Amino acid sequence: LSILLSLLVPAHTTRSPDCGGILTPSGLRYLAEVSKPHAESVLRRDLMAPPAPAPSPASPSSRNQIISVKVDKFSLTLIPDTGMRLSIEVDLGITSAPSATKEMRLSILADLHVDMNPEGNLELVTSDCKPTLEEVQSTEESDRSAPHKSSGLDMDKQINVEKICLEVSKLLLFPNERLMSLAAPFPITPSCQVQYLPLAAPMYSEQGIIISLQTTFQVAGTVIPLPVSPVPFSMPEPASSSPSHLILAFSEHFYTSLFSALEESGALNVSLLSSLTTATLAERITQMGSLFQEDLPVVLQTVTRSSPHVVLEEDKAIVKLFLTAQIGAGSALFQSFLSVNVDVAARLHLSVADTRMIISVAAIEDVELSLATSDVGPIMAALLEELFLPTIREEVPAQINKVLRQGVFLPHIASFTYTDVNITIHKDYVLIPCNLQLEARTG
Repeated sequence: LSILLSLLVPAHTTRSPDCGGILTPSGLRYLAEVSKPHAESVLRRDLMAPPAPAPSPASPSSRNQIISVKVDKFSLTLIPDTGMRLSIEVDLGITSAPSATKEMRLSILADLHVDMNPEGNLELVTSDCKPTLEEVQSTEESDRSAPHKSSGLDMDKQINVEKICLEVSKLLLFPNERLMSLAAPFPITPSCQVQYLPLAAPMYSEQGIIISLQTTFQVAGTVIPLPVSPVPFSMPEPASSSPSHLILAFSEHFYTSLFSALEESGALNVSLLSSLTTATLAERITQMGSLFQEDLPVVLQTVTRSSPHVVLEEDKAIVKLFLTAQIGAGSALFQSFLSVNVDVAARLHLSVADTRMIISVAAIEDVELSLATSDVGPIMAALLEELFLPTIREEVPAQINKVLRQGVFLPHIASFTYTDVNITIHKDYVLIPCNLQLEARTG
């Protein structure tokens, strides 16, 4: 699959995937299962609509009326290298006279695939459709048990099987309007958005339908340039017997890009209120007493001095932040008296809620402080670490978690959410097998 997916995109780095997904055969079965009631509703509406007025009262077609529509079979199967096959069997109850009813079976076999249109959106396309109409039984000929081809041309005209084939994709719960929602921009913070853009039409293998995505981030409505991935990403090959409906995968580069976008938006530039005041600081650093006449809170105002970086290892995700903290007094009128470089390595915790990936800082694993503006002795450096490390260890995770508390939307189509999620972190990528669940309608 890695080789196959690499063929989906051009070799240059501006169009390379950083995440993707595989819709498995069990996922297709679930989509068929939840689409069955929807298909029955659509067919009932289309087939049981009052027929057009007949040219004369004696016209045979005026006596035919469909009184019941029941979808007996609805399946969606994978055809490797080609697409999907939709198979539908519909039982129809038809009156041809006040006292005579008969049952007919409408069978539809359609080949579908997902294509990419010129606008770059994915759309469901019907490549072949074969409808057949058979009579099952009649009240006048109840001894007939085997289905046979209907010879009633008027019934064929009334059902209009050609129209059904033209709109067969509407019988599924993921028509093109929902597929377009896959590429919609999703908010991360008030000024930062993420968007997943399909790079090509999906590929079809025995493992499922493979789609590669490229992530873009917008800050204040403008797409920002991101670091170039040093290694092209390809979907890892899943176990062929995976019971999950969907397998999402995110590269190490995706997470680095996410934190780079947050840095670009200014979300990582925060003020950290320490437990110290200028008076308590003066007890340890005597020069402070002459700088401030009144007792003021000591604040650390941090800005990023270079782009963050995320490292993925087995069962472990680490974000490395490179900050500069201006240490000063006062919150309204800030007066800086020291500049310190702060390098933080923090362990990340990943989880999924609905269709959002919740990223939080679980613990800070390492902090390094170095003076940025002046040279003082090792005793003063050790003292600064003693005074400010507790604030950094406590407040930096709290501030990042506050920024990311809404989570990051995963690629998804409207009306479906994710359940039974199992996240595994591997070297260079994160794998998220999950099941699909149709959201309950409200209102």
